[in-house]
Amino acid sequence: MDLLYANDSKGEYPQSWYAATTPPLDPFAPLLGETRADVCIVGGGFTGLSTALHLAERGFDVVLLEAHRIGFGASGRNGGQLGSGQRMEQDGLEALMGHDDARKLWDLAEDSKNLVKDLVTRHNIHCDLKPGIAHACFSDREVRHEHDYVQHLRKNYDYEPIETLDREQMQALCPSPKYVGGSLDMGAGHLNPLALAFGLGRAARDAGARIYETTRVDGIEHGDKVTIHTAQGQVVADQLVLACNGYLGDLDSKVAKRVMPINNFVAATEPLGDDVKKVLTRDVAIADSKFVINYFRLSPDGRLLFGGGESYGYRFPNDIEAVVRKPMIEIYPHLKDIKIDYAWGGTLAITMKRMPYLRRLSSNVISASGYSGHGVGTATHAGQLIAMALSGEAEGFDTMARVPATPFPGGSALRSPLLALAMTWFALRDRLGV
Repeated sequence: MDLLYANDSKGEYPQSWYAATTPPLDPFAPLLGETRADVCIVGGGFTGLSTALHLAERGFDVVLLEAHRIGFGASGRNGGQLGSGQRMEQDGLEALMGHDDARKLWDLAEDSKNLVKDLVTRHNIHCDLKPGIAHACFSDREVRHEHDYVQHLRKNYDYEPIETLDREQMQALCPSPKYVGGSLDMGAGHLNPLALAFGLGRAARDAGARIYETTRVDGIEHGDKVTIHTAQGQVVADQLVLACNGYLGDLDSKVAKRVMPINNFVAATEPLGDDVKKVLTRDVAIADSKFVINYFRLSPDGRLLFGGGESYGYRFPNDIEAVVRKPMIEIYPHLKDIKIDYAWGGTLAITMKRMPYLRRLSSNVISASGYSGHGVGTATHAGQLIAMALSGEAEGFDTMARVPATPFPGGSALRSPLLALAMTWFALRDRLGV
């Protein structure tokens, strides 16, 4: 199945609240004929746009190819949460890689948040960046784990902008009957991801990167120079960057074995008006402790932007609104009759260990993807790390590349049905509270 077109029309953004309210960026023309570049980037999401910007600022001649529009994929559809740390918690990384590398990965994650904040300021990107993400728990056991983890971050990583929340404090912040405690991280943040993507695209263009939209890559010819073939042209480049995430397709089999596309769904309610305080009393984002995670926040115009729901397979469900409404009503029963104005799906990519897959695939091909729902900061930062690596400053990229990457069982052919079985099990655990 060709995920580039399985759920979307060519060059058309989804009917999301982001696309409906974010001032658009003028389209870039498709590639026609042959061109040459120092670096060709495939993919116009956070990774590709950040790579293009940082390489162009370093004087590289850069071409970026996007099959649809920049910010079209997960980068422009997600929950907009700029989280702290890596997708895997630090104690898990310590067990996996040792304390020294775990510390380096924490520092890189802090760099990723700071990079996004700096880019927003430096390039005057209007993306409603606000501080604060709360992690909400469903049981006393989960609360104890969360509080222990907060103390671990404070003691071992000197991370202070995070506090524990007991039941009363959580209810005062997020008055859902389901949540019994958690934490509040004011060093994290939330934003409009499509607006961030547009801002990065504008900055990359102004820095000299050449961006081509509605230009799908049909094949890659490897060699001393890499030739990237499209329907109406080709790019001959010294270096190739694959920044395709869930839309990689068959462009590289090594990556495809370790990075799998999955779909996720978001809905935007009608404006809540005076009832907004019954949902959140502060303008922070929420991510909860379910394996099939719920994540949500308020829009600037007072809507609840709620992400969650279960769907297995690569096609979006026929009724996305119903898929998202189910977990939303579990968290907020009083919203059972609320009108939903927008509901959309998006394709992201995960890895077995839920850590991004950054690798040099050959002497002149590099790849970064598999952010596993933690890509606002991590993917943007990956672009900077790639630019640094191609400039001879590879320490950060190499640290990320040392994270073990287990192939999915069954390879690319069987990974989807096996994941569906696993996700069904985890969803059952969520419902049983075990």
